[in-house]
Amino acid sequence: MGDSGDKHQKGEKVIAMTDKHGDVLSPLPVAPVNETDMVLLPKGLQALKQVAQQGGLDRRGAYLNRDGGVDAAHHRQGMFKAGLVPNITETPRNRKHPKRGRTRFFNEAIHALRTCVDRTFAWEDQFKRWLLRFERIQPRHYGRKLMAYTLIN
Repeated sequence: MGDSGDKHQKGEKVIAMTDKHGDVLSPLPVAPVNETDMVLLPKGLQALKQVAQQGGLDRRGAYLNRDGGVDAAHHRQGMFKAGLVPNITETPRNRKHPKRGRTRFFNEAIHALRTCVDRTFAWEDQFKRWLLRFERIQPRHYGRKLMAYTLIN
């Protein structure tokens, strides 16, 4: 799975989770662009759990590819509680020596599947009318995003 959290855009962002084939599984919470993804991740995992439960999807053992920006213990713990395996590049954070303890799981081959995820969000960018926020009413804008994800799938 992957997400479209790190886009540069104006207005609001919808963080969506996709599978390794690029199909959008669940659109996650809508938030202002200046809101960081670290704050949105717990809400996003809750939304993914709800969609998976309603759709009858088994999310146990699925990998969640993220960048090093969300490399925090409480985010990894939330991913484990959601039944996902975090595949996050560990950021050194100006360390001169490796961190003590067990090394964190990171699989480069699984992380390379992120190109399929990025392709999906490049297709989302083709919906220029729906990408930018021209609607003043939030449910209309969110509905257009859902239509774009439906067309992509």
